[in-house]
Amino acid sequence: MTRFKSAVLTATTLCLLSSPLLAQGYGEPGSTPEVIRDEMLGQFSRSSDKMTQLSEAVPAELYGWSPGEGVMTVARVYAHIAHYNFMYLAENLGITAPEGVDWENLESLTDKTDITAALRGSIAHVKEQVGAMTEDDLTATTVLYGREVPGWAVLVQLVAHMNEHVGQSVAYARVNGIVPPWSR
Repeated sequence: MTRFKSAVLTATTLCLLSSPLLAQGYGEPGSTPEVIRDEMLGQFSRSSDKMTQLSEAVPAELYGWSPGEGVMTVARVYAHIAHYNFMYLAENLGITAPEGVDWENLESLTDKTDITAALRGSIAHVKEQVGAMTEDDLTATTVLYGREVPGWAVLVQLVAHMNEHVGQSVAYARVNGIVPPWSR
């Protein structure tokens, strides 16, 4: 794991630990890992709503734009998010993608309509599948970037990844004169 990803994961975990989870008594008798799941789903929903709004606000002709040589295009950023939404669930939690979804090749998409559909589909998949995770699923040991972690840690990474690219996408939009819809 790169130092940046490690720092993002650490920062996200610290934010999570200072969140309403403590006020709800996570870790005390009677609390459950479902509290973490629900908090992470709430964070994911808010961030994914921003990504969806922004992906729709950016004109199709800017999907090929990149801030520099060798840097992801707008299209690649959105497709990358969709790819990782499916990938974290499949590779780290054993939750397969819906029939007909070729998540491993999503980053090759370039058409705005295809990309926004893939992004929306990946978000719906995460919300449905993560929402159905049980305490056993959330506490079962899995491997994430070479480390053994509980399943809920994958949800922390999922939100950290989404938020990293929300920031990137806002910067891309603003450089191109597009104000994010939620900032208007």
